[in-house]
Amino acid sequence: MRGRDEDTGDFHSPSRSEQRREALDVLALAHVLVGKTVVELEKLPMDDALRAHVRDAARISSPIARKRAVAFLAKQMRKEEDETLDAIRDALDANSEGARRQVAMMHRAEDWRVRLIESGDDALAAFIDENPNADRQRLRQLARNAQEEAKRNKPPRAFRELYREVLAAVQGEVARDGDVDIEIDIDDEN
Repeated sequence: MRGRDEDTGDFHSPSRSEQRREALDVLALAHVLVGKTVVELEKLPMDDALRAHVRDAARISSPIARKRAVAFLAKQMRKEEDETLDAIRDALDANSEGARRQVAMMHRAEDWRVRLIESGDDALAAFIDENPNADRQRLRQLARNAQEEAKRNKPPRAFRELYREVLAAVQGEVARDGDVDIEIDIDDEN
């Protein structure tokens, strides 16, 4: 039982509700960690044993097994000091700026894809001016193929490939500018 201190009237330990909330917070943090890439995990302030548990849980693809693995990871994380978990949360919050930049870059690539399909050569010329290392012929062909796919109600293969090409060009431009080095898995996009 919790019990109260006779002198002050305060409880000796946190309530079950507080313990549950803390456990759910750690579980949510475990879900976030499992979603991170290996490179992102290496940047976080955690010991190698915990990092290995995160990698093991992330490797599992079966939903039920993954849920159990993440629950086990959260159990291992609850054994860590509060300062360690707070440091991990702080590091993840610091990375949120990088996530915003990543999303902005993806939106920029999507805008360019739409412009390339709708405006044709005018948009292509503007895109090449902004991204001189982009392959003009490949982009033109993919934009035309995407237009044809839309007209014929075909699967959007060229539409997706055009996005990948535009995103790669935009990423190359950002890397040249030295603004940010972002790693995006473009196979899952669209």
